[in-house]
Amino acid sequence: MTPPERPSKAPAPTPGAARRGGKPTLKTIAALSGLAVPTVSRALSDAPDIGAATKARVRQIARDVGYEPNRAGLGLRTGRTNVVSLVLAARFDMMNHTALLITTLAAELRRAGYNLIVTPYTPEQDPMDPVRQVVRTGMADALILNQMLPDDPRVRFLAERGFPFATHGRTDCGIAHPWYDYDNEAFGRIAIRELAARGCRSVAMIAPPRGQTYAEHMIAAAAAEAGAIGIAFEVAPDIDIASPREAIEESVARRLAGHAPVDGFVCASNTATMAAVASAEAAGRKVGADIQFFAKETASILKLFRREIVVVSEDLVRTGEFLSRAVLRAIRDPEAPPMQGLEAPGLDTL
Repeated sequence: MTPPERPSKAPAPTPGAARRGGKPTLKTIAALSGLAVPTVSRALSDAPDIGAATKARVRQIARDVGYEPNRAGLGLRTGRTNVVSLVLAARFDMMNHTALLITTLAAELRRAGYNLIVTPYTPEQDPMDPVRQVVRTGMADALILNQMLPDDPRVRFLAERGFPFATHGRTDCGIAHPWYDYDNEAFGRIAIRELAARGCRSVAMIAPPRGQTYAEHMIAAAAAEAGAIGIAFEVAPDIDIASPREAIEESVARRLAGHAPVDGFVCASNTATMAAVASAEAAGRKVGADIQFFAKETASILKLFRREIVVVSEDLVRTGEFLSRAVLRAIRDPEAPPMQGLEAPGLDTL
């Protein structure tokens, strides 16, 4: 008698089969990985008790099958959205830094199972408005802020409510919180020393907007260094790096036409530098000869524009990576010491 045929074992599903079978779920990833559904869920949420290799394998499968978590369901189960909001002024300069910062933050957070959203506000709005909106609606688990003030009301508001956040820039309000910053005091000192070494005796700065913490750090350090060396220093009174290009060009032209023209400029952004150089050259000045420029850049473009510009770079990839880790720690371990980091400009970047 012939024994009955035993049923064959069903083959493991493939990413393609998963896509054809409908919207992929945690069960889909579990079947493809051989892991339990709770393990898959914890791996995608970057749980600390799941190994790095397992997390990487689960995330790769999730990408392969096109898995997207149901944010509404996730919020009901965990009380979290797995979303971080970057709050930005609507009037920002993409070439300066914003695009690179957003790209880095989005990539780093996504690797940890979080999505980045950008919450803009207009110049007419109170900068507190988007912060209150996020906290009130619960549309994100944490915030990343920039354009920090020495005594920033956003920091006080969030700290009082225990809402996780990190800042691109520092405050002086006495509240310990996560931040990452560029050492703008060191930048100001280095700028003056380098311009003086190139023969400059009268230096003007096109600074960040006054009132922001990093502007005050940069200006104070540059002024102190100029006083110590014995050269003249001033801050352009009618413009800053956020001014329109035409306004910067006109201001530089007026200053160069004055009775005691400057022979060196410190510029705190790419676009301000390019506008100032264009104005100086229109006035007949030669960069690197009878006028010097020292600039901070966040996109490697100024040396392509004019090789004679002295350039120090700010690493926004490092900034985005650090802020991502800092805000995730603030979410997951609010009792841990806040992560804080300072990028120091060095002469080797000139």
